[in-house]
Amino acid sequence: MKKIVITLILINAIFLTGNAQMFITKNGKVSFYSDGSLEKIEAYNTQVNSAINITTGQFVFKVLMKSFSFEKALMQEHFNENYVESDKFPNATFQGLVANLNDVDFSALGTYDAIIEGDLTIHGIKNKVKEIGTFEVKEGGIIGSATFFVKLADYDISIPGAVTGKIAEDIEISVDVDLKPRPTN
Repeated sequence: MKKIVITLILINAIFLTGNAQMFITKNGKVSFYSDGSLEKIEAYNTQVNSAINITTGQFVFKVLMKSFSFEKALMQEHFNENYVESDKFPNATFQGLVANLNDVDFSALGTYDAIIEGDLTIHGIKNKVKEIGTFEVKEGGIIGSATFFVKLADYDISIPGAVTGKIAEDIEISVDVDLKPRPTN
């Protein structure tokens, strides 16, 4: 509960600046895919919180790790207990900004390439990242999408010796968020 309160305070502190325009979602989608020689691993999560301040370009994500769904229950158990240690590290987070904010016109309908950079924290390890995604500005909201790769070793996620070389060391991550204007109070 304390972490939730701190996260909400952080999001509010970042985004309650002046007349900033905020877009948010509480049900974004994150999936990951790994195709190793032993097994294909796929998981989906639809409990993703995200917010963007279109005035400053600040962008945040919070992903509850235990909310990833797998085809096989045993994979989900191994993921949470052995790989990402969800009890110890319950969330993955991203805090950053749209680096090319001047190239994205949030006031005009259309699709824009966006360079997103900031800090990605997984398994308690924070790394600087820079990825390319898109924002589709549409009536009533913004759709953000990106696909990128994460090296497990960069986040201190170990692959057990018995399956080393049989599980991919790079994981493909896909992000899709449908951001709506934050209601004003």
